[in-house]
This record gives sequence, structure tokens and C-alpha cells, in this order.
Amino acid sequence: MDRTGIVGDAPELAAVLRAARLVAATDATVLIQGESGSGKELLAGTVHTHSRRADGPFITVNCAALPEGLAESELFGHRRGAFTGAVTDQTGLVEAADGGTLFLDEVGELDASVQAKLLRFLESAECRPVGAGRARRVDVRVVAATNRDLYAEAQAGTFRSDLFYRLHVIPLELPPLRERRGDVPLLLEHFLTTLAERHGVAAPRPVGEAVRMLEAHGWPGNVRELRNLCERLVVLRPGQEIRPRDLPPEIVAADTGGGVAQTLFQLPSQGIRLVELEAELIRQALERTGGNRSRAAELLGLTRDTFLYRMKKHALA
Repeated sequence: MDRTGIVGDAPELAAVLRAARLVAATDATVLIQGESGSGKELLAGTVHTHSRRADGPFITVNCAALPEGLAESELFGHRRGAFTGAVTDQTGLVEAADGGTLFLDEVGELDASVQAKLLRFLESAECRPVGAGRARRVDVRVVAATNRDLYAEAQAGTFRSDLFYRLHVIPLELPPLRERRGDVPLLLEHFLTTLAERHGVAAPRPVGEAVRMLEAHGWPGNVRELRNLCERLVVLRPGQEIRPRDLPPEIVAADTGGGVAQTLFQLPSQGIRLVELEAELIRQALERTGGNRSRAAELLGLTRDTFLYRMKKHALA
């Protein structure tokens, strides 16, 4: 387990963690990409914990939850009288992160006006509160995260392209849990044990067919979904063996073919070469989209960055 709480030893995850620790030694801006529930905030914490700023503040901003019309004030602060209701000076979250790390979660949710002000801050390192006559220089490292394809949105004009490239200095992409199923047993043990301790009960134990079902599940909600299930089991089945009847219907139904999850590929009896299959799928996706890499990535359920990485891996770039 990474000391910031990321559990797993799958090669896909290990590669991201190695990159995060290398990047942490610098002050480069980082953009973490990954599906909801995949652990983006924990990865941002890894970057902060392994940096020279580890003793400084780690300020998290949920950009999707910033109040409409007050996002600029929340981020950069304001001076008394700057607008109706501003009865005192307020320090913004950017200035609160001085000497540390500012984590902008779901940065793609910022509206256009705030995107422009964030870009100005990233370029100047100066923070100007609403209503202030002068800006103040701050020492802040920015780590942003998104579950959206910001490259595609920048190309479409729905996210500022200049801000995208300013954030996209060091991209880190977290794999979804379905791409590192080998970590499911480790995560189960970790969550069941720690949550049982928190609730003061004995940890339940998945056994037999239930273990196989949990490992086979697609986990659309990623690690967050698995953690929530573990807490439910801890509370409702403390100290007991967990069998298929104790699992949520969507896991059991999918496993028996009664849900939306279906077998997409039948492994031939003689086996396959997975590397060759991946390369062939990439070629077919490019052919079907006339060479449009963004669209080809969508056909394969990948972000554009991951698709380009795999093209390069197979010498198809």
C-alpha cells in the first residue's frame, strides 16, 4: 500500500505511482485523469506527500461544488465591499495553499470566466482577490484532476485550449479497477479490515464463489464502489462468511448473465497472443474512423492519451 492510502500492486498502477513520485520532486503542474472513484485525490496526495511541499498545506477544491457566481471569490478571495454580502476580507483557497499544493478536483467543471482567471494565475503565480487593487505572489503547486476528456473538449471549444495545455504538463492516468482486477483481493482485505476496526466489529470474510464473483465484477464505480460495498458488508454481516446470497443483486445477476454485463470475447481453446490482439484492435479502430485518433480511442473505451500511448507501444504511431 502506498503511504497515502493507494492499495494495489498491479503493473498498471505501479507504473503510475512511480511516475507520480518522480514528478513529485519537481514543481511541474500535473493533470490526473481517470474515471470517477478511481482514486484521483489519493494520487494527488501521493504527489504532495513525496514533494518538498509535504509539510505545507494540501488544499482540495471540488470545482463541481463551487457556488455559482462565487467561484472566483472562493478560489482567489475577496475584499470587504467587493460585492453584496462581502462584509469582511476573505482569503481564497489559492492563497491558503501558499507553500503547498492546490488540488483542483473535476477542473473541467469550471465555467469559462473562472478558467480565464485560473490560466492567468498559472502563468503569473499571482493571486488577486476580488475587489483588490494589487495582486500577491504565492508559491503554489497545482495538481488538477478530471474524469472528462479535456483534450476533446478543448478541440471542441468547450474547455479553454490554452488552459488545457497549461494543466497538461505532466499527465498521469489512473487505470479503472476493471483493468487491474488482480488488486480486488488486496482491496477487499484492506477495506474489510480497516472498516471493521473503525466500526468496532469483526471483519466479514468472503468465501468460495463470492470471492470469484467479486473478482469478476466490472466495478463501474471503481474503488469507491468496492469500498462502499465493504462498509455495507462490515455493518450488516460482521464477523460472518460472505457468500453469493450476501452480495448485491447487480453483481450476482451480471455473473449469471442476467445483468448488462455480457461476455464480449470467448477465449479460443488454443489461446491467443494478447499483445497482437491489442495491436489489431487499435488498427481496426483507426481504419473504422479514417485515422481519427480521438474517435478511435472512444471506440476502444480509452482516453486519447492512453490510446496514443498504446499506439506508440505497438509502433503504430
